[in-house]
Amino acid sequence: MSWGSGLLIYVALLTVMICIGVPMALAMGLTGIIGLTLLHGTTLWPSLGDVVWNSTNSFTLVAVPLFVLMGEVLLKSGAAERFYSGLSVLMGRVPGGLAQSNILGSALFSAISGSSTATTLTIGTVAIPQMRKRGYNDHLTFGTLTGGGALGNLIPPSIFLLIYASVVQASAVELFVATIVPGLIAVVMFMIYVAIKARANPGWVPPPGAPATLRDIGRALFDCAPISVLILAIIGGMYGGIMTPTEAAGFGCLLAFVIAGMYRRLSLPALRSACVNSISITCVLSLIIINGQILGFAVTHAGIGIGVSRALVEMGLSPFVFFTFLFVLYLILGAMLEGVSMMLLTVPVLYPTLKAMGFDDIWFGVFLVIQAELAQLSPPIGLNLIAVQSVARDAKLGLIMKATLPYAIMLSALCFLLYMLPELALWLPDQMRGR
Repeated sequence: MSWGSGLLIYVALLTVMICIGVPMALAMGLTGIIGLTLLHGTTLWPSLGDVVWNSTNSFTLVAVPLFVLMGEVLLKSGAAERFYSGLSVLMGRVPGGLAQSNILGSALFSAISGSSTATTLTIGTVAIPQMRKRGYNDHLTFGTLTGGGALGNLIPPSIFLLIYASVVQASAVELFVATIVPGLIAVVMFMIYVAIKARANPGWVPPPGAPATLRDIGRALFDCAPISVLILAIIGGMYGGIMTPTEAAGFGCLLAFVIAGMYRRLSLPALRSACVNSISITCVLSLIIINGQILGFAVTHAGIGIGVSRALVEMGLSPFVFFTFLFVLYLILGAMLEGVSMMLLTVPVLYPTLKAMGFDDIWFGVFLVIQAELAQLSPPIGLNLIAVQSVARDAKLGLIMKATLPYAIMLSALCFLLYMLPELALWLPDQMRGR
């Protein structure tokens, strides 16, 4: 059977699974198993055990539950709330005030949670009541929360990139480092936009209050210091070659417990809740990874990846046209799938073409993580939109979507900027290698 027929079979099976309401993770696995059986009989079934084992037996992926636990401990201990409160004082005189705190707070909290949705929920829970109390317009509030939350996997360390690294056998540290410059560019773009909006619509923000006193600033710096030190220790340790991502995650957990001990708010029930949440998130991610790898194994044995690669190369597409095709493809998929599923579904098919056209593994990982963050902002599945609505229960989804659109446009522009200037993602990894 040709690779084209195999592709049609897998697309049809996956479409049917999704239409009848099978969860995406299970849909990928069942599609892979049924497709393997239709194309090869039961001869490849014994290999599925090896696929499951190899998917989960990864030292790199051990970092996932550790990073999740680190974020949960900081959240349950009140460290995240104190960090945001301190940041709001330091950003009080910047145009946009608390709205700017949402962007910067989301960027920095992303570095400890590794999850866009967790970042949006955490910052949103603290920010929405405060901003409404002080008279901020909901349009500005909701946009900064969904947009800021979309920095979750773009600011290292990133759970998404850990999974991508294990799939394509790339360096997780280099991927983390590669996102630093694009992540900072996204933060600056968002903050400039908020400043412009605050200046153009003075009714959206309250009048400036009295300048913070030296005592207030000192207290704010004290509240921000622990998490700031933790972030610098993790990123600096990996960049300096002192720690692997897994070791950095373990060290980060240790520091998180030290910080929790300083604040003395991490009770036994809170610790139990943090552990349960970490296990739940890790199990869901593991289920997605295993089923995604089963589908990838099936697609590879059908020759679909190589077939698609040859067909696209023979079409003579220019790199820019192919890049635009990828951008549109992921924009469409992002409206239907969450980031990890989208990545596991497409990488086995597109990876051979990417290599044939000369795209760099590390560069593509950064591009893919930006697309995954765009998926967080894309209705109807956009998890950041749902997260904000779950906190602001009286808010209409249409208003949240309208407030989010400018941030989605800026992330899209960042994708094309990354294509034109790939050094934005590759310069720091090259420096780390000593080039």
